[in-house]
Amino acid sequence: MSELVLEDALVVVAGLGVSGRAAVEVLASRGARVVPVDDHADDVIGSAELLAGSVLDRADLVVASPGLAPHHPLLAAALERGVPVWSEVELAWHVRVDRAAGGGPAPWLAVTGTNGKTTTVGMLESILRAAGENALAVGNVGTPVVLAATDPSLDVLAVELSSFQLHFTHSMSAQAAAVLNLAPDHLDWHGSMDAYTADKGRVFERAQVACIYNLTDPATEDLVREADVVDGCVAVGFTLGTPGVGQVGMVEDVLVDRGFARLRHTHAAELGTLADLVQLAGPDGTVPPHVVANALAAAALALAHDVDPAAIRDGLRAYGPGAHRLATVGVVDGVAYVDDSKATNAHAASAALGAFPVGSVVWIAGGLAKGAQFDELVVARRDRLRSVVLIGVDRTPLREALARHAPEVPVVEVDAGETGTVMTHAVHQAGRLASAGAGPVTVLLAPACASMDQFTSYAARGDQFSAAVRALGGDA
Repeated sequence: MSELVLEDALVVVAGLGVSGRAAVEVLASRGARVVPVDDHADDVIGSAELLAGSVLDRADLVVASPGLAPHHPLLAAALERGVPVWSEVELAWHVRVDRAAGGGPAPWLAVTGTNGKTTTVGMLESILRAAGENALAVGNVGTPVVLAATDPSLDVLAVELSSFQLHFTHSMSAQAAAVLNLAPDHLDWHGSMDAYTADKGRVFERAQVACIYNLTDPATEDLVREADVVDGCVAVGFTLGTPGVGQVGMVEDVLVDRGFARLRHTHAAELGTLADLVQLAGPDGTVPPHVVANALAAAALALAHDVDPAAIRDGLRAYGPGAHRLATVGVVDGVAYVDDSKATNAHAASAALGAFPVGSVVWIAGGLAKGAQFDELVVARRDRLRSVVLIGVDRTPLREALARHAPEVPVVEVDAGETGTVMTHAVHQAGRLASAGAGPVTVLLAPACASMDQFTSYAARGDQFSAAVRALGGDA
């Protein structure tokens, strides 16, 4: 793509969320003539009003919010007219500044996947800082990429990228990139699983040093094979098993490298142990497998940046558990209450349920299903379930999947009309169910659905869960 001169360019910024406002700020600083557009703000022009005028016919560029699907009328009209459409991430790549320390712009270590992105970039940021780098986790959660890319004080960026952000990203060339996993999600936005997968695969395009993939998810390796990368870029898989050459993995309780180590054909280099992740363990003291997988992916990305293994160990030790990600928020009468509100799809909920023993979970689930089905989830994890509390306005898909595949599991539903008190009712029902029967039990909030039906965000949903547990008298 030829370089667009932003000075005096007419740029439409569509969507004024966090990334959109950041894009407006950076574009204005570069001398662009910015036209902000938002369908939900009263103080700026809306899409219909813009399309009724002539601005789009004169525009040089449209920067699209990740919330706007490609079929949005404004974006569709821009593409039809031949106006370039960029994501905020694409804009960030074009406006990067040189590091104050020298050596050109800060390299990007990019992470995508259906689940685990935020944990992985958080671990990666911690590792890079342990190595003495001024690093920052940015992107889908945190500082907008466009602001970080124009900060000369940063040495390296750990960039979390959603499929939405990647769709209109055309030029990015990450130093290393990872696709953690792939499962159906956001298909209403993308239109199909193939389109969703293809957008995830954009993260590997033009990768410079390494493409990191999941050995247990062949689709992620397929994306590496299909990517057009820089000569010399290598493929490195991560696995919870014993790694072969060109992989990182586990030998008993030790995280090891056979992907980058100089003697990888005969030896595995130690990166850390499960004890370095003990702060991320569940109520039973075991580190969940998907957390270990995230740590291995973060380690591989750091190794591609030439980080010393000792810094990987130190960074993993220093990393704290993220909010609403398998966080034990209280224990009441011997029952642990665990918040994994970030589990907004079936794949994430399955990983959360898999972290607990058979027959030990009272599962709080439900919300906005986004057209998803839950049969595979219930089949895979029905052995973990002691009982289920359903919340949300869209309970039918989960209820029917449970009836088909786990009819023996008791199910209680919380009235969708009880929006203001839904979590209080859910926690009380879960506590009652947890008290029935013997053996260790955990009440797990892992909804497998989006939150926007009854809560403002997954964070608000998790916060209300924690508040309801505290009201029971739980001690964290």
